[in-house]
Amino acid sequence: MRKVRYNCAMSLDGYIADSSHEFDWIGIDPDIDFRELSLQFDTYLMGRKTFEITRRHDQAETPGIRTFVFSHTLRQRDYDNVTIVGKNWKEVVQSLRREPGKDIWLFGGGSLFRSLAGAGLVDTVEVSVIPILLGEGIPLVADPAIQIALTLLEHRVYAKTGTVSLVYAVNASRHRTS
Repeated sequence: MRKVRYNCAMSLDGYIADSSHEFDWIGIDPDIDFRELSLQFDTYLMGRKTFEITRRHDQAETPGIRTFVFSHTLRQRDYDNVTIVGKNWKEVVQSLRREPGKDIWLFGGGSLFRSLAGAGLVDTVEVSVIPILLGEGIPLVADPAIQIALTLLEHRVYAKTGTVSLVYAVNASRHRTS
């Protein structure tokens, strides 16, 4: 079964985007191989807000990658190159996990992560902690957050920028809603 991996960058104080929903504060470490990371995925899952922000930066659609946008307001007829997912989101993700292929990148969206994790549909949480304090913004997990036990699988410190990469397995049997 394919894995759903929540992979994102986060400020030291827990935000994945600043208060303007932007991510220009994320420094790119020269030792992180983004091409190699991208080759591990053939499907992206995005919340509506993340999709709209990436569209503004011409990053919403990637050739060879299927993109699924989770929204109750967007309509499929308005978008040719992405799939809009509404009320049937659990079934869609379960179906994607059963398909053959590469892993699935849960690409930003603290609210989408909270929903998918609460349904037991996230396998790993992979966070690159960027050495900056934003003070406010979009949190890694949107409120109301749920408690999820994690097990550390990997860690790496990138000395040139001070970025710390952390990879955790989600302990499926240890979820608790708040």
